[in-house]
Amino acid sequence: MTVATTSFLIFAASQVGTPGPANMVLLGTGARYGFRAALPFVGGVILGKQLIIWPVGFGLMQVADQAPLAFEALKYASAAYICWLAWKIANLRLSRGQTDKQVPGFLAGLIVHPLNPKAWAMIIAGFTGFVAAGTPSFEATFTIALCLLICQIVLHPIWTFAGDRIAHAVEGRPAEKYLMWTLASLTVASVLFVLFGGGARV
Repeated sequence: MTVATTSFLIFAASQVGTPGPANMVLLGTGARYGFRAALPFVGGVILGKQLIIWPVGFGLMQVADQAPLAFEALKYASAAYICWLAWKIANLRLSRGQTDKQVPGFLAGLIVHPLNPKAWAMIIAGFTGFVAAGTPSFEATFTIALCLLICQIVLHPIWTFAGDRIAHAVEGRPAEKYLMWTLASLTVASVLFVLFGGGARV
């Protein structure tokens, strides 16, 4: 096998299913807007990771090696974006009975993973740790992309639905404010961990 598919699937499921910036944003979006309203956003988040996988698989990391400072700047800019999303989550309230024109849609979800440093770290780990030397670029990239797509289709909606269920328990109660701030804090903490602690979860 040129790609350790089974091993990578286990790795991918463990990473996609555990807390990180994207999952915290999904949890918060489900809590704020409800599961059904959040589905276009979820779809964007799922497909957005493909925007990283294919360029990485076909040589983007060679460009990163040639311009390490630019790649480092991108990492911190991405972290700043996720922290901005966390701030928005912290200040949201679960008044889902009212019409809200700010429901994030597919395009908003599409950019979450490309700006998520943990997503980049996990994908790079996939190519460097589970792909044998000499594997054709298309075969390696297709396998990595398919494994991650399957894991995301299963696990990202679960995080969103969990946010929806949690919201039903706290909406309109004093605990609501603390829930949103907790979600925001976990999002920021997960970003700081990957920047300074070497984590690779999404």
